[in-house]
Amino acid sequence: MKIEVSHESPISCLNRSLEYNDYGYALVHLFETQPNYFKFFKKLTYTNTPVLLDNSIFELGESFDSVKYMHWIRELNPTYYIVPDVLEDSAGTIDKWKDFNSTSITDFTGPGQIGVVQGKTWTELVDCYKFMSEHADYIAISFDYSYYQTTGLGKTKLERYCNGRQKFIYQLIDEGIWNWNKPHHLLGCSLAREFRFYVDKNITNIKSCDTSNPVVAAIHGLAYRDDLGLDEKPKTLLADLIDLDLNSTQLELLEYNTKMFKKIIRR
Repeated sequence: MKIEVSHESPISCLNRSLEYNDYGYALVHLFETQPNYFKFFKKLTYTNTPVLLDNSIFELGESFDSVKYMHWIRELNPTYYIVPDVLEDSAGTIDKWKDFNSTSITDFTGPGQIGVVQGKTWTELVDCYKFMSEHADYIAISFDYSYYQTTGLGKTKLERYCNGRQKFIYQLIDEGIWNWNKPHHLLGCSLAREFRFYVDKNITNIKSCDTSNPVVAAIHGLAYRDDLGLDEKPKTLLADLIDLDLNSTQLELLEYNTKMFKKIIRR
């Protein structure tokens, strides 16, 4: 089993990122202020490297404006894009999906659609999962649902996020809800060691994950402890470091951390 990974990186490292990333993962809100960022991903679409476009909800607190988003989808023509969603709101996310598809792309076909599962309770999350299972080309599950804090095991918030997503996915499988016929994407992470679980359990249609964790850790001078990763997580968003030029020490850590991340997922 192989999980494809993409680690969001500063613009100065984008060309280098081709060495440690399996695909491109772009944040749409940066297109408006960072023309070189857009140019990199546009150029990538002309190669055999897949490009996924994110609606930047994690960075903005709400999905990027739908009209502007469709403009950038057309300009970029990514392999897949994440349809606008609403944080921890199952009904709101389903309504957002329906509205976006009824008003925005009726005359546009091409990229596949990624649907994000949202909700605050098991029932809400399952309802949203079932909807996305039926309608989306690709199903995404986030690392930071508040639901995980009540179901996940661990002394720290990060550990509960880590274990909570594992338990959520395994329960979907155990109860026969998991759709084995569609690829799944894991959005972000709390602790990098989480992903070993999915490889060892051979959940073969977890196709991809994105996380800037090893990159931001390197920028903060933090080295992974071999395939255990870190017990902490820098709070800085990669989007806030997009213009940073890394020094030689940070670049060495970047190379090391990304290699260790691959080791975590047995690659």
